[in-house]
Formats: sequence, structure tokens, C-alpha cells
Amino acid sequence: MDWHLLGLSFITVFLSELGDKSQLAAIALSGRSQSQKAVFFGTAGALLLTSFLGALAGGAVAELLPTRLLKAIAAVGFAILSIRLLLPSNEAEPDSEPTP
Repeated sequence: MDWHLLGLSFITVFLSELGDKSQLAAIALSGRSQSQKAVFFGTAGALLLTSFLGALAGGAVAELLPTRLLKAIAAVGFAILSIRLLLPSNEAEPDSEPTP
């Protein structure tokens, strides 16, 4: 087993999940339930399953497409997302008051 890759994957997912909406949902569920263990095992199982499916999908896509193309697609996707976040939105701000 590649221990470096294991550690890198753990740290990456751990840091990206901090404060994520799934973590906030787990906090809300455990606050309203009588069994924090059930919430823990349910959310841990869901994260394991989604990570497993992501790894399977990534492995399948890596078999079909060259790594360089996958990196280019990811870079373009992230660039589009970042540009959209930087552009002003057309939606009205919730705190702004309409002008008469």
C-alpha cells in the first residue's frame, strides 16, 4: 500500500469536509437525536460509500482518458468556476433595500 498517497488522501478529504454542509447536517441531526452513535455511523457510512464510488469512477475514467487530458479538463472546470465566482451576480442582495 502507498502510505504517502493514503495520508495525502486522508488530509485532503478531512480538510475539505471541515465545515461542509454534510458536517453541519450531522451536527443538526445529532443535536436532535437521542443516539449520537447512530448519527456517527450513518454519516461515516455515507462518506465511505461516496468516497468509494468516487474512487471507482476516477479509476474507470483514468483507464479511458489520458492523465494529461483529465488534468486539463479539471483545470478548465475550476477556471470557469472561479471566473463565475468573481463576476458580479444579477441577483439582488438580500440585505439591500430597493430604491424608490
